[in-house]
This record gives sequence, structure tokens and C-alpha cells, in this order.
Amino acid sequence: MPWTGSAKTQTITYRGGRDPATSSQELIMEELLSVEQAAEFFGTSVRFPRRLIAERRIRFVRLGRLVRIPRSSLEQFVSSGTVEPMVYRKKRVS
Repeated sequence: MPWTGSAKTQTITYRGGRDPATSSQELIMEELLSVEQAAEFFGTSVRFPRRLIAERRIRFVRLGRLVRIPRSSLEQFVSSGTVEPMVYRKKRVS
């Protein structure tokens, strides 16, 4: 299965219609990070992303015995936990 692309994006092209699931016969994969890279992304120890995987709180990919996490999954996890600041209005004193 030939692939072309940069380190961030890989394009896998199926020839001869071997993959009936995709109508365009092309599948674009995003960047997959190791658990150590995910911990660096979060700024935590390796234990935190491993716990998220064990609790099935983020998407991950198994490649044999290796575990990889899509970057978009990490970004989605962070954005879902983001709390917007409250805007306080000054009360008028009469």
C-alpha cells in the first residue's frame, strides 16, 4: 500500500478498487502521536494519557502492540474541558 505525504499528513491510495469503503479510493490519515508525545502535548506525565486510554475517554489506534493517539483527539479533549471566563457586570450603586 503506497503512501505519500509529510510527517503530519499521510495519504494512502488504494489501487484497483481494493477498498470499497471509500468512494474516492483515497484515505487521508492524520498525525498519530505516541503516549509520550501525548503527555508532552498535555504537559503531564505519561500516566495521564495512559489513564485516558484505559478509561476510553479519548480515541486511540492500536498498531499491533503499539498505541497511537490522533492529534485531533487530544485537541478535542482539551477543547471539551475548556471553561470560558465569566464576565461580571459592575452593579450600579444608587
